[in-house]
This record gives sequence, structure tokens and C-alpha cells, in this order.
Amino acid sequence: MKNLKLLEWLRNADAETIERTGVTYSYLRLIGYGHKQPSAKAATGIEQATNGHVTRRELRPDDWWQIWPELREQNETVSEASTLVE
Repeated sequence: MKNLKLLEWLRNADAETIERTGVTYSYLRLIGYGHKQPSAKAATGIEQATNGHVTRRELRPDDWWQIWPELREQNETVSEASTLVE
């Protein structure tokens, strides 16, 4: 499945910012078009380089909670807080 947020970011990213992801421009395009799934390390690098515009959860939707269980706990805390506000 395409990651439109990654492709959008990639269109405007400069070479230095792309380098901070830890993967090549070509590999980022493969991820963006859904041909490859980034490693956990690459997903983290992409999230950091994009300042959270593209998240690890979006990049690894099938297993993010197994790799980063703390994100699941954060999500549950946010869900509980939003329930209290409603």
C-alpha cells in the first residue's frame, strides 16, 4: 500500500534530510510506493528525519506494537484521555 505522506515528504526533502533517514532516496521511494517495508531502524530514522510527519506506526502497520510496545501504551493513554474529555 502506498504511503502518500512519505511520498509527499520525499518530493520536498533535500539530500541532507534524506541522508538523516539512514536509507537511500531510491529505497525511500520503494517504501513510499509500498514495494518494501522498512526495518525497525529505518522506520525510526524516517520518523525522526520527517519530524514525525511519517510515523513508525504508519511505516510498519502490521507489527509496530511488537517492536515498540511503549507506543501502544501511549496510544491507550491518549484514547483514555479523549474518552474522559467527551
